[in-house]
Amino acid sequence: MSFRRVQVLPEHLANQIAAGEVIQRPESVVKELLENALDAGARNILVVVKEGGKKLIQVVDDGVGMDEQDAVTAFLRHATSKIASAEDLEAIRTYGFRGEALASIAAVARVTMKTRRREDDAAVVVQIDGGGTPRVSREARAPGTSVMVQNLFFNTPARRKFLKATNTEFRHIAEAVQRVALSHPEIALTFISDDETILDLKPGTLHERMLDIFGQRQVEAMVWAEEESELLGVRGYVGKPTFGQKSRANQYLFLNRRYIISRNISHAVFSAYENLLVKGTFPFFLLFLTIDPHRVDVNVHPSKLEAKFEDEQHIYHFVSSLVRRTLAAHDLIPTLSVTRQGDDGGEMGLAFTRRQHAMGNELVNPITGEILAPGSTSYERPEHRDGLTMRGHDGAEIAATLLGAEKTEAATTASGFEQLAGKGSPSAIWQLHKKYILTPIEQGLLVVDQHVAHERVLYERALRNGERHAQAVQQLLFPQTLQLAPADFAQLEELLPHFEYLGFAVNVFGRNTVMLEGVPADLASDMSANIILDVLTLYREYQQHKVVDARDTLAKSYACRAAIKAGDVLNENEMRSLLEQLFACTMPYVCPHGRPIALKISIDELDRRFGRT
Repeated sequence: MSFRRVQVLPEHLANQIAAGEVIQRPESVVKELLENALDAGARNILVVVKEGGKKLIQVVDDGVGMDEQDAVTAFLRHATSKIASAEDLEAIRTYGFRGEALASIAAVARVTMKTRRREDDAAVVVQIDGGGTPRVSREARAPGTSVMVQNLFFNTPARRKFLKATNTEFRHIAEAVQRVALSHPEIALTFISDDETILDLKPGTLHERMLDIFGQRQVEAMVWAEEESELLGVRGYVGKPTFGQKSRANQYLFLNRRYIISRNISHAVFSAYENLLVKGTFPFFLLFLTIDPHRVDVNVHPSKLEAKFEDEQHIYHFVSSLVRRTLAAHDLIPTLSVTRQGDDGGEMGLAFTRRQHAMGNELVNPITGEILAPGSTSYERPEHRDGLTMRGHDGAEIAATLLGAEKTEAATTASGFEQLAGKGSPSAIWQLHKKYILTPIEQGLLVVDQHVAHERVLYERALRNGERHAQAVQQLLFPQTLQLAPADFAQLEELLPHFEYLGFAVNVFGRNTVMLEGVPADLASDMSANIILDVLTLYREYQQHKVVDARDTLAKSYACRAAIKAGDVLNENEMRSLLEQLFACTMPYVCPHGRPIALKISIDELDRRFGRT
């Protein structure tokens, strides 16, 4: 059997193969042409497509334009106006740097480019069919550039037949146009498909652009997030938990205004919601990351959709902490309303809704009611400990808001619930059926489940103290010897460092035997005997449902077992202390397992039911 000699491919064939790296479908053409228009300084862009881009794609801009030499050279492979040295490649701040992609587009379509600089009398017209020889002419037109791409993949039928239905290709193009519209709200953008105007966007702010694309109702379900450090800046919108999506479609991440896909950062956002989302839904987010181009490589994917960061872990923790703190600073407590199924006096039903906050041109912090400039915050910056966010806001501030108290100088320094209740006078507080804590608030009545509230407090405190190596251990007056089953003993040995992290003092005392010498200070003294076995049992139960982080799951197991239970009688001081500690947590709305901690019954609902409206 003989083998062919290694051969250099003909130029036109090499161009077609290279085009496959960049031009995968009509949407790829639109993306590349839009990025070139942005790099040209365009303030107005028009996008026209027909038959999902398979018949026609045209992008017209009012950018700087090119002279004849540049217009012809731009169609050569690896020709670019953006890179002149290896140093430029390491600090890319523009978009279309891969030979402008014009060579790849022209290799698989019929392309006509018309471009004119403002100082020129006429436009340069360059026509290329399937990578052939350029034909150059002149004609009159306004300054800027128009690139018309017809019959994509006409000379590569094998690739053309793999294009999807027209509606599918249109959807991909619409998403590409929408991403540019969101990342550059300062430009005017018009999108026409099959002679129908899909988008006609005027220049404006990001908030105005969001309203134009998503509408008032959806924008009201988003909150502003912003944080900046020496290495990284993040700003944008995240959706409230009630705005959960059935897919990851509405998740937008821009790195230095370039759209990218990052599983790592997307997971950081998702992790910050911590059981706030309904199972099977995903959060909306639109985030802009700003980072020194020397610290990131955007040239790791042919379509530039991925990026490689110098410090992935720092960025993950930074984003997760910011989103977690932003959500915690907003009132996410569900409101209970009683509704009738009809006006005929039929059965009454219960409906749970979450408070939605209107957003005008100004951003409003729903917790304090203050009007914020984009990016400003009314809470202090948290500490970071390997991704764990400490108190991201003053517990007094949230407690004050829920209780309807006035914000004063003393309020921001004194403890939350006791100091701020009822404009200086103690607010009423009751325990209902040894399960629930009730207290009046400005909007009506707050109902708190005492067990899950204490569970949240213990969970966050255990992790926080462990990170700070500040566990408070109460030494047992009489150490307890525990005889364990072989399986329990093996698992305890494996988890021993995590038990110590939570504040347990446990020593192995022979085969299948341990000595319990100390327990966390939060633990009631009468619970120490069985706490180890209880936590191990619950830990195994959690493990059966999903792959878990050992330390986090053990903290959840401990918090569940150590928390006060339904049926435990609490006096007034204990209830006040619990509420005060709850509203000092970073996430006081759900327990570590996702159960709601509190709900509100509005005074309007009560008035309506008693005929006062």
